[in-house]
Amino acid sequence: MATTAPREERTKAGVMLMALAVVFFTCIDTTAKWLILTGLPALQVVFARYFGHFISAFGFFMLREGPSAFRTNHPWQQALRAFFLLGSTICNFIALQYLPITVTTTIMFAGPIVITLLAIPLLGEQVGIRRIAAVCVGFLGVLVVMQPWGTAYHPAMFLNILAITLASLYFIMTRKMAGRESNAAQQLWASGIATLVLIPVVLPIWVWPSAKAWPAFLIIGVFGALGHISATTAHRLADASILAPVIYIQIFLAALAGILVFDTWPTLWTLVGGSIIVASGLYIWHRERIKTSA
Repeated sequence: MATTAPREERTKAGVMLMALAVVFFTCIDTTAKWLILTGLPALQVVFARYFGHFISAFGFFMLREGPSAFRTNHPWQQALRAFFLLGSTICNFIALQYLPITVTTTIMFAGPIVITLLAIPLLGEQVGIRRIAAVCVGFLGVLVVMQPWGTAYHPAMFLNILAITLASLYFIMTRKMAGRESNAAQQLWASGIATLVLIPVVLPIWVWPSAKAWPAFLIIGVFGALGHISATTAHRLADASILAPVIYIQIFLAALAGILVFDTWPTLWTLVGGSIIVASGLYIWHRERIKTSA
């Protein structure tokens, strides 16, 4: 029988799991960009990411819980959450085809800023003038990274903006479902729906991976499964406001991946804009912590 684990207050374990999830998320982006550069269509790489995720989650949860692992009390919410995540991945992977991984990752750091704005209509939260100001500063940082006035600008950056919005909606729904839906159902529904949606789209454009690309093609989904199982569990063990800043370690991981795998170094504009975004996100986090403890 699939069990819905209750919410717990185990902050240290939650933070460590979220940090592990960020490592796997960086592995997903790095592997995706590498596969696309070998000549595979972006949508095929998205399919590999979700099909591998589904197979990994299916094997893990079915052995423990059997067919009841698919059981959910909120099928429409599960489906909507799955489409948010799928849409975010598609936008991000297509953007990775044209942009350095440090740029896509840095723009995605605006996630906490977008979540703050979305929490007003979706969660009914009251956001003060200070957090609104921090949001404005954060988007200024995004503009610095994008440089719409310079030669480094690429329209694919707007795909990252859309990816942030969809990912933020995904994390809001993940938080709302924590303690109400099992980790098994959340993983199987999200990856299963994405896989089913992508099959008819990918078959007509299928390109067989080269011999050197097959290991990465097979393992990207495992990274996805491990990353999202870790992140979902982390949100059950610790408050989202505590976990939010952990994502910022990805800027160092992405920079390292860019240097070691793609021989690309972050530009000054990326570093300056990233610093502004991170500072804004940390301030929003700080205000949320004050509000929570008040």
